[in-house]
Amino acid sequence: MNTATTPIATPVKGARLALLIGGLAAVGFGIAVLAWPTKAAVALTGVIAVYAIISGIVYAALGIFSKALGAGGRIGHVLLGLLYVIAGVYAFSSLQQSAAFLALFLTIMVGVMWVIEGFTALFTLGQSGSKIATIIFAILSVIAGFSLLSSPLWGAVFLWWFLGIALIVLGALNVIRAITGKKA
Repeated sequence: MNTATTPIATPVKGARLALLIGGLAAVGFGIAVLAWPTKAAVALTGVIAVYAIISGIVYAALGIFSKALGAGGRIGHVLLGLLYVIAGVYAFSSLQQSAAFLALFLTIMVGVMWVIEGFTALFTLGQSGSKIATIIFAILSVIAGFSLLSSPLWGAVFLWWFLGIALIVLGALNVIRAITGKKA
């Protein structure tokens, strides 16, 4: 049997199917974010809470049942597991408040990262291939970061809307790529 003539249609079809499914899911999530922003944020917080609880159970189980860990590692895993479970249960007990906190926390983190990224770009200006583009990037990054930090609530709303629009646009483009992609 000659493996050089074996068709590769299955991987190509699988990739196109993955693009199609991923694209449709992104469009669906994007529509949900724009149409029901609060419900989508609460649902996302619920997913994160489930993840935290499951991760906590896994960490605690590793700490309890692992024979390879020393006493410190076992205690650390159990404590980390308990913290994850407590955080997940707390998030479930007040999903809306947890969603609001998560949105503000992420907005502040993005703002801080953009400010630091802008200053970092300026500090590395000497190694830059395009000094003008680097300076423009740095200025815009610092301004965007301070804008988010000056009004985290509006920044969270902006980022949430941007996420919804980006999911719809990028998801639709993936659907188009999947449909118009080359046949194997």
